[in-house]
Amino acid sequence: MSELDPIDPSRALKLFLADRKGNQSAATIQSDRSRLSFFIEWLEDQGVDNLNDLTGRMVKEYQLDRREKTNWKPVTEKTQMDTVRVFVRWAEGIEAVEANLSDRVQSPDLDAGDNISNQELNSSKATQMLRYLEKYHYCTIHHVTLAVMWHTMCRRGAIRSLDVDDYDPREEHLHFVHRPETGTPLKNKDKSERYVAVSESIAELLNDWIANKRPDVTDEYGREPLLATKQGRIHPSTVMGYAYKYTQPCRPTGECPLGRDPETCESTHHDEVSTCPESVSSHPIRRGSITHWLRSDVPPRIISDRADVSERVIDMHYDERTALEQMEQRRRFLGNI
Repeated sequence: MSELDPIDPSRALKLFLADRKGNQSAATIQSDRSRLSFFIEWLEDQGVDNLNDLTGRMVKEYQLDRREKTNWKPVTEKTQMDTVRVFVRWAEGIEAVEANLSDRVQSPDLDAGDNISNQELNSSKATQMLRYLEKYHYCTIHHVTLAVMWHTMCRRGAIRSLDVDDYDPREEHLHFVHRPETGTPLKNKDKSERYVAVSESIAELLNDWIANKRPDVTDEYGREPLLATKQGRIHPSTVMGYAYKYTQPCRPTGECPLGRDPETCESTHHDEVSTCPESVSSHPIRRGSITHWLRSDVPPRIISDRADVSERVIDMHYDERTALEQMEQRRRFLGNI
C-alpha cells in the first residue's frame, strides 16, 4: 500500500476542477464545483482538514445528512453522489485517499422514469407570457431573450453566446458558434454550431432591439453581444431570472392560482422570483417549445437539428406528448388503417 500524500480537501477540489478543464465543458465544471462544494464544506464542518482521513463511512454519513436536510429526489441524490464518486476516484489517482475508496461510494439505482424531468412550460402559458411581454415590455431584454428562446428551442448558454454579427437581418437567421476561448462555449462544442432560421416576427423584434434598445457595449473580449445589459453580455443566471419572473402566472393575469396576493407575495420580489411554485426556469421553456413543435407535426429530425439535441434524447427527456396524442398524429399522416 502506497503512502498517502496529505492534502487539504478544498485544495484537492481546486486541483480536481483544474484537471477537468482539459476535457470537460465549462458548464460541467461549474456543476461539479457546485455539487462538490457542499461535500467539502461538510468535511470541514466535521473537522476533516486532510483528505487522507476520508473513509467510506464518512461519505455515507454525508449522503444521509444531505438527504435528510435537503429532501433529495432520487435523481438528485444519484447525480450528487455520482459526482462525489468521480472526485474520490480522481483523489485515488493522486494518492490523496486510500485505494479503491470510490468503490464504496454508494449511489442509488433509479427506477424507470426517475431520471426524467417532465416540467415544461406548455404552449398556452408560453403564448400568454409572450403576449404580456409584447404588450407591456416590448423589445426589452426580457422580451427578446424569452421570445428567441421559445422560438429557437435553444439552451440558455446558446442564447447568451450570440453576437450582433451572428444575426443576419436580410436572410433572417441566427448563427450559433462555439467560442470557448472567449467565454461562450456551446453544450456539444463544435457539433452545436448551426444556423437557425427565425420567423418574420422574431426578425422584426431583433431589428427593433438592435436599432433602438440594445446597449452599445462590448464584453471583456471586445465582442458585441446580441443580448446585453449596460454591464455587458447577459449571465446564465440572468436568463434564469427572466424565466422565473415572467413565467409567474400572476404577471399576465394579476391572479395567483395558489390564492396569494401578488401585491404582497414575496415570490414577486426581484431576488425571490425562483421561489414561486408556479414559475419555471429556462430549461422547461426549451422542453415546452420542443413539445409544442412535436405536437405541431414538425418531424423530430428537424427539431433535433434546430434544437441541438439527438432524436433519442428528445424521445427520452423532451417529448411530453401522451401515447394517445402520438397515435392521433400518426392517424393524420396514415389515415384509418
